[in-house]
Amino acid sequence: MSVFSLIRKGYTAGKGLLAGLPADIAERDPIVLLGEWFTDAQKAGVMLPESMCLATCTPDGRPSARMVLLKGIGVRSIVFYTNYESRKGEELKANPRAAAILHWPVLQRQVRIEGSVDRLEREESEAYFHSRDHGSQIGAWASRQSRPLESRSALEQRAREMHRRFDKHTVPLPEFWGGFRIHIHAIEFWQGRANRLHDRMRFDWQHDTWQTHRLYP
Repeated sequence: MSVFSLIRKGYTAGKGLLAGLPADIAERDPIVLLGEWFTDAQKAGVMLPESMCLATCTPDGRPSARMVLLKGIGVRSIVFYTNYESRKGEELKANPRAAAILHWPVLQRQVRIEGSVDRLEREESEAYFHSRDHGSQIGAWASRQSRPLESRSALEQRAREMHRRFDKHTVPLPEFWGGFRIHIHAIEFWQGRANRLHDRMRFDWQHDTWQTHRLYP
């Protein structure tokens, strides 16, 4: 990492630690602010700023969490992609609610999101799928995500089979793969401050508007 990158990270983090959340945050559009914070993380040189912890739950209340990649910020929503037959895909099918966290430690910032979930239209998933590199497209076909795998060599064999199957052809979008959209019902911004007196602001979507609540750290 260059000296310039270190200085840039320190400066960006310092602004948040010293100034805290924006003074007018209660009047801000939280989705716009989410986009601004994501851009700040990119500019600060955070590795994979789109990394996001996604939590799902079975209908009987058994939770699970894993890291996914944030791939879009929309109108009161965020988007990620996965195998629909994976554990998270099956849990979201049975219980279409999720929570997610974006955490940028160097900036002392995190964003918590809660909401209902549905699948993207196939056309939108298809457009994203074909924007991925060829190897990732093959990987989507090769992986029976979350299912038992007898050996690493079996996975590599499946990948070779898919390479042969789609050799010199456009790789189609698998029926079992695509995007999910989380419709944001609540979003919280957390900004680290000195002496653990952190700033927290929660936005809840109620009656077609955002209701704000400042929270104790």
